[in-house]
Amino acid sequence: MEKKDEQLHTDVGGEKKSETTEIQSDSEKSPEVKIEKEKTSETIEEVENTEHSEESSSEVEKDTEGEVSEDVLEEIDETNAEDAEDADNHQRHQIPILDYHALSMENLVGELQRLVRNEKVQAIKKHVDGIKYEFDLKFQDFLEHKKEEFISNGGNEIDFRYNSVTKRQFNEVYSDYREKRNQYYKSLEQNLKANLAKRLELIEELKGLVNVEEDINTTYKNFKNIQESWRNAGPIPRTHYNDVWRTYQHHIEIFYDFLHLNRELRDLDFKHNLEEKLKIVERAEALANEQDLGRAFQELQTLHKVWKEDIGPVDKEHREEIWERFSNATKAMHQRRQDFYKELDKSYEANLEKKHEIINAIRTIATNVSNNHKTLQQQIKSVEALREDFFKAGKVPQNVNEKTWASFKEAVRTFNRNKNNYYKNLKKDQQENLDKKRALLALAVSLKDSEDWDTATPEMKRIQSEWKKIGHVPRKFSDKIWNEFKTACNHYFDRLHSKKNSAFKVEQENFEKKSACMDRLKAFELTNDRQKDLAAIKKFIEEWKTYGRVPYNKKNIDAKFNKILDAIFKKMDVSRQESELLKYGNKIQALAKADNERAISNERTFIRRKIDESKSEIRQLENNMQFFSNASEDSPLVQDVIKNLNKQKEGLETWKAKLKKLNIMENKLNREDDVEDTDSSEEE
Repeated sequence: MEKKDEQLHTDVGGEKKSETTEIQSDSEKSPEVKIEKEKTSETIEEVENTEHSEESSSEVEKDTEGEVSEDVLEEIDETNAEDAEDADNHQRHQIPILDYHALSMENLVGELQRLVRNEKVQAIKKHVDGIKYEFDLKFQDFLEHKKEEFISNGGNEIDFRYNSVTKRQFNEVYSDYREKRNQYYKSLEQNLKANLAKRLELIEELKGLVNVEEDINTTYKNFKNIQESWRNAGPIPRTHYNDVWRTYQHHIEIFYDFLHLNRELRDLDFKHNLEEKLKIVERAEALANEQDLGRAFQELQTLHKVWKEDIGPVDKEHREEIWERFSNATKAMHQRRQDFYKELDKSYEANLEKKHEIINAIRTIATNVSNNHKTLQQQIKSVEALREDFFKAGKVPQNVNEKTWASFKEAVRTFNRNKNNYYKNLKKDQQENLDKKRALLALAVSLKDSEDWDTATPEMKRIQSEWKKIGHVPRKFSDKIWNEFKTACNHYFDRLHSKKNSAFKVEQENFEKKSACMDRLKAFELTNDRQKDLAAIKKFIEEWKTYGRVPYNKKNIDAKFNKILDAIFKKMDVSRQESELLKYGNKIQALAKADNERAISNERTFIRRKIDESKSEIRQLENNMQFFSNASEDSPLVQDVIKNLNKQKEGLETWKAKLKKLNIMENKLNREDDVEDTDSSEEE
């Protein structure tokens, strides 16, 4: 029997010594966890000969056979260490981590607010970190976008400020989270330290069991009490969790070696531990059929924790077999997770490809920025839509996330720079347009009260036409300058229309008076007294001349009046020249009354031009007569030329007579002016 035990000790002694060294090294990392190094030869022998637990076997088998991937065990250990701080901390696994990358800033704030209000603060660290990371990325991009807009609208970069309501809300909620977290860990710290001290005391009690001389049953009972107290000792800091557990497990194993003196008690314990570990193995194997992979892995972590913390070792006969089953179940779960993440990586790759397409689309627009405002506005909307699609495209592989984000931002910045360059040049053109419109505005304001209608009206129309040809001005001046220009133009043309309406009324009255005068002329009966009849006709002509302009569409009334006069003069046998001079006499009187030198000068110029035209026409007709030297005077063509020639000569004499009358009138006016000047000199 002793040889069998001795052989058992020899089989496991080497691994155990190595593990003891590792435990002590890990323990020395923590100043609060001190493992007493046993110096007595008896204790050293017991340490070397201890029957190591399945956890120790797992380390050996993992190194030698590689049956369980090291990364999954490390992940489980790390998670269990994190949960060790708080019994409720495991709830973090039940809180879904959303695709925060696809959420807008407003939705990120809403999700953060929901977590802080409804979940335990220690359970949402990963969630909050993920939300903050995505919010900071999105807000930085949003801020740069607003800065670009500010600069493109004429602002200086140094003056840029932006007050974001969303950012303020996020900061408030995140500040609440940090305050709750700090309060939680501040209150938790003392409890964790107290629990740590209590567990270290239990380790000391456990160490003392092997050095006490008492009944083995009493010692075993004390051992069970220590185990129970250990289970109820409460959470400790995660940084000490693994060291404290290894130290505790180390002395558990020493105690089991001590129990070899009473194999009956040890075998009962081994049997109980085996039954419990079989339950754990069966549950771990059943997890292969669990559809919710996250929940399955969470439960696997719990099973490892129970295996590690709550259940002691089993006998050597079943040790490898049961650990192999448990490790195989763990490995199967690990493989399922690996396969799941591979599929997830495929979807991330698809998202990456989609994001590359979006980035290329933005780059295409950025390198072909339109030089037309309307088209460019459409491009801006397209880029905005692509930006939204980029955020909704989903996650990409972590190793290219930063690179993809940098490419996206650079593409958007390139577009913004090219867009801004266009608007900078456009602003320069708009400033020039503004200067031109201001000049037209000043001219319109100077003419709006003008009384020189004949000059001002075409000028105002020209100004309006020029205004339409000038392009856009800066938006902040557009409405103001247009309203000022429109006001000036409306003011002038309202005055013009008012004057025209008044003039139209007067013209209508003149038409009615002329119509009455013409009707009386039609009814005029000749008395056969030439002088009396001529005097009466002159009165009609004088009355007619006193009436001013008539509406444009009624101006043919003058021709009707002259036609009636010509018929009367024909009855009186008055020559055409005499009748023209009679009519012209009234115009001479009108010019004399107006005493307008410019009007008289214009009239003289007009008559002289008519005289020159008549002389030229006469010369042409006389030259034409030479072609008919051999023709008979009875020829219709010759008679027509002769008739036209006589008419031109008669007209020439009439124009000369009119010029004579005009000169006489002007000389008379000049003499009257000289008399007035002389009288003024004598008075002085």
